[in-house]
Amino acid sequence: MYEDLLEKKLKSENIYDGVLLHVKRDTVMLPNGKESVREWVKHPGAAAVLPVFEDGTVLLVRQYRYPVDCVTLEIPAGKLDSPTEDPLSCAVRELSEETGYTAEHYEKLTTIGTTVGFSNEYIHIYAAHGLQAGRQHTDDDEFIHVVKMSLEEAVQRVRSGEIFDAKSVTAILMTAFSDAKK
Repeated sequence: MYEDLLEKKLKSENIYDGVLLHVKRDTVMLPNGKESVREWVKHPGAAAVLPVFEDGTVLLVRQYRYPVDCVTLEIPAGKLDSPTEDPLSCAVRELSEETGYTAEHYEKLTTIGTTVGFSNEYIHIYAAHGLQAGRQHTDDDEFIHVVKMSLEEAVQRVRSGEIFDAKSVTAILMTAFSDAKK
């Protein structure tokens, strides 16, 4: 099915191998028989988690994001240690590190392809329930404020554009939509 859309990799080369990013340049055969070049970012994947309290409030993190040169409001998240790491293990780790919280139960919300035009990154998104406070223990290069607010306020901040990060928008709206159906 859809074979008329598939491209075949003819050649692949590493352009850049960094700490986080690995840039590839592939030569491909297009469906019409012509060759083209595809440059893309290889990524191990990531996991993210929206902590949801019994009263319907949620926990977000505020941090500076260098690529967009602004302080953002997001759900806790981090990259997988390897492409084979269990995404739920990563979500558990990131929730603990970034917020200090642990959870009794995790619910898989979805998996998103973040930028399918130039990266193979997938983010596995969870909701965490049965939260227990603990001590935040961020990495040495992470500076994070923990922010608690109602789910309704988070939705309003999505609508206003204050929360614009794709994983956070997805988690907040999926949770709000799910709660609205109950």
